Amino acid sequence: MRVPVRSALRPLWNTTRPVIPCIWRGKYFSSGNVPAQNNRVTPMQRHLMYKIKSTGPITVAEYMKEVLTNPAKLIGIWFISEWIAAGKSAAFQLVELGPGRGTLTGDILRVFSQLGSVLKNCDISIHLVEKTPQGWREVFIDIDPQVSDKLRFVLAPCSTPAEAFIQQDETRDHIEVCPDAGVIIQELSQRIALTGGAALIADYGHDGTKTDTFRGFCGHKLHDVLTAPGTADLTADVDFSYLRKMAQEKVASLGPVEQKTFLKNMGIDVRLKVLLDKSDDPSVRQQLLQGYDMLMNPKKMGERFNFFALLPHQRLHGGNHQVNAQQTKPSASPVAGFDELTWR
Repeated sequence: MRVPVRSALRPLWNTTRPVIPCIWRGKYFSSGNVPAQNNRVTPMQRHLMYKIKSTGPITVAEYMKEVLTNPAKLIGIWFISEWIAAGKSAAFQLVELGPGRGTLTGDILRVFSQLGSVLKNCDISIHLVEKTPQGWREVFIDIDPQVSDKLRFVLAPCSTPAEAFIQQDETRDHIEVCPDAGVIIQELSQRIALTGGAALIADYGHDGTKTDTFRGFCGHKLHDVLTAPGTADLTADVDFSYLRKMAQEKVASLGPVEQKTFLKNMGIDVRLKVLLDKSDDPSVRQQLLQGYDMLMNPKKMGERFNFFALLPHQRLHGGNHQVNAQQTKPSASPVAGFDELTWR
């Protein structure tokens, strides 16, 4: 669920030339519709505002990196790492020595609940770019001049390096680009092409059709991305069409295919039947059915999660090096998940 919001974007810096007003046309969360009691200034927000005041507006990518990899979180990861190395004791003490009121320890404790995803995933940041009468312009984050403790989206007055990653055949008028993801895909493609292997990428995403996916979550609920930074997870959907182009035909690509299709091809229905037949416990059977519904229901994860694969060209039958969800061809050697498996 997304909440449609229209918020005005102002140019970053004053210029002598006239500026054409621009309205952000997406479903992004603005920073002006949050109840006052929830719009507290966090230590991370104070850090960001000091940085903006010192060096000027920052990109959305820089904002995400600051929020998702701030020092308190990294120090927290260090403590978790040492805890694991020491044998995962059921109880441990976290002690901060030095002057102050234990602010650092408080920050570390607040991010402990988020460390599971940090330890397992690689945070990749995006740049937001919008088409204007003057050409493509990147979206930055600045301090609202009318409210001193509030952040806002603004448009760059001139070109920025992020625009170099926009494809020439792009038809959308505002997009999210991720140079870091492109670098990773290029490295994976080169390695697979030289030494073999395969890569399977699973994430929330689309095939170059969406525009506004940058969002925040706090307590499993949508959260204003510019409010109380450091207290919520920030995320954006993967543009699989961009990943396919970054592979540069060095390898073959499959997908994206929706999770419900991938899991059905992998035999999830057969697996569910086997597990249900083996269980006489009503509570276990209910958990199995609920889990199946969460994974396969189109309104839940069934159509939101997608799978995408990179394979050596020789792995696929024929000369079709790029096969997407709409152009799947039969193969002499089916690729699990992307072709329906035959049970014998």
